[in-house]
Amino acid sequence: MINNMKLKYKFILFYIVVVMIPVLIIGIALTGYFRGAALDRAIDQATNNLEKIKSQMASKLRVPTDISNLLYFDGDFKTLVTTQYPSILELTKAYINFTDFKDYILQYRELSNIRFFIDNQTLVDNMSIAPLTPEIESRSWYQKVVGTKGIHWLYIPDKEKYETSEKGTINKLSLIRQVPYSEYKKPGVLMVQVNPDELNGMLYQEPFETLITDEQGYITAAKNPELVGTTLDSFDIDIDLSTKTKGVFRTMVKGEDSYVIVDEMTPSFSISQLKVITVFERSSILSNANKVSVLGLLIIVGVLLVALVLVYTISLLTTNRLLRLSRQLNQVALGNLNVVSHVDGTDEIGQLSRQFNYMVGSINQLIAQVIESNEKNNKLEIAQREIKLKMMASQIHPHFLFNALESIRMNAHLKGEKEIANIVRLLGKLMRKNLEVGRERAPMKEEIEMIRSYLEIQKFRYEDRLMFEIDFDAKASDILIPPLIIQPLVENSVVHGLENKEGTVNVRASVVLSDDEIQVVVADDGAGMTEKRLSEILAVIDQAEEEQRSRIGLRNVHQRLVLYYGEEHGLIITSEEGKGTTISFSIPRDSDFRQ
Repeated sequence: MINNMKLKYKFILFYIVVVMIPVLIIGIALTGYFRGAALDRAIDQATNNLEKIKSQMASKLRVPTDISNLLYFDGDFKTLVTTQYPSILELTKAYINFTDFKDYILQYRELSNIRFFIDNQTLVDNMSIAPLTPEIESRSWYQKVVGTKGIHWLYIPDKEKYETSEKGTINKLSLIRQVPYSEYKKPGVLMVQVNPDELNGMLYQEPFETLITDEQGYITAAKNPELVGTTLDSFDIDIDLSTKTKGVFRTMVKGEDSYVIVDEMTPSFSISQLKVITVFERSSILSNANKVSVLGLLIIVGVLLVALVLVYTISLLTTNRLLRLSRQLNQVALGNLNVVSHVDGTDEIGQLSRQFNYMVGSINQLIAQVIESNEKNNKLEIAQREIKLKMMASQIHPHFLFNALESIRMNAHLKGEKEIANIVRLLGKLMRKNLEVGRERAPMKEEIEMIRSYLEIQKFRYEDRLMFEIDFDAKASDILIPPLIIQPLVENSVVHGLENKEGTVNVRASVVLSDDEIQVVVADDGAGMTEKRLSEILAVIDQAEEEQRSRIGLRNVHQRLVLYYGEEHGLIITSEEGKGTTISFSIPRDSDFRQ
């Protein structure tokens, strides 16, 4: 499809695929990255702010804790609240003389009020010290604090009744702890109320909505003071924060996609935990990033469109000049060698035009030279192939003949058996065939006879160490093949298969005739070769030039097969160390040798 497109459309297509689409993808990816980075920065900032708030909160709550510890062990305070007063006058004097509560409240801005409840009915409620009443005992915070020892931090939403007025309200985060006295069965309860303005002011500068809640779920402090006294249930968060101790959660808050970051803190000496929660909407964080991203994408799209127009204009000018040059090339193709190109410009197309003129000026001389040169090269190549084939055929190494003769001589000397005569006959046949190697081709049955004679001789030599089998399809008897094309493979299997291996080595030669080719396989179960050695041999037999000490037999066969039949009919060698070697090749059934 690309090849059938016009060049100017290719330019535009390549510009869109290679430039426009990747730039848009990168722009969109960067937009997503910046949005994600903005969210990550907001989450990191909120998390760091929570740690800062926890530190500030711990510092502010340390003051009520220290005051409660002082009062817990204060002997004067114990005397004040445990004395049974005979009259209101005595009680009033005692209240006037005890100024610690007022001093603490005036001295520390973190404190809003200090109250103490005890089962001493001689006391009168002066908005600081009050006798224990059934109404106080019925309240949840009282029951919680007398049920366990330790410091509790709770938001108290109750209204306290001071004498005849019901206007006094607690509605503050308060430290509550029991103070046991041996004189009373019921312990006293100390309540240190924290100034809510101090807590809310600590959150006022936070960039996101930040809350502090107690373990009951009451909001005890918030950036928005109007939320103080409400619960998390009224904040409309889709997840149950009462089960979350710490983490970052993406959820819906008041119908908006938001992040909620939760952390916990435990004030000093407290058995209660407070939660610090930050909430922010994703849209508020991404609004600026979206504006920058949209502006950037608009700029990118504008630049890409301008570039597209320029690319189209340049491609149109280029293709017009190429079209003129193409027409002139067509005239040359039709045989008009007098064409002169007049394409202007000094760029690549202009250079191509000048080279075209140079080509047309010399093409007639080149045609004559090429024809003459091709004729000479064809004759030389034919002569070289004939010489090379004859030289290859004469390079088969006959060392096995000398070894066989030596074996015959020794056996004839030691014992006079008839098989020696048979071996001599076979050896003579082999030698006679070797002398006839100069023939261009020989029948397949003669090659098989040579293989059988060779194996019989080697069997005589190695006795039980060598076993062989020849599987020959008789239909292939009269098919002509290059002489000595299989025997070197059998020799290689015998000689190298017996090397470095004890016991019997089996050699099998197979010639199978199919519809379109002859398949020849020579296999042994001898010593085999390593992968490295096999690679070296394959490299040697493929070399065009001979090397000293190379495997001349295998290389000779491989090169002759390639020259006669082509690369696809060369030797195929497989071997595994310790398991043997297999050499195979195929030749066309009805094919003359390639000249």
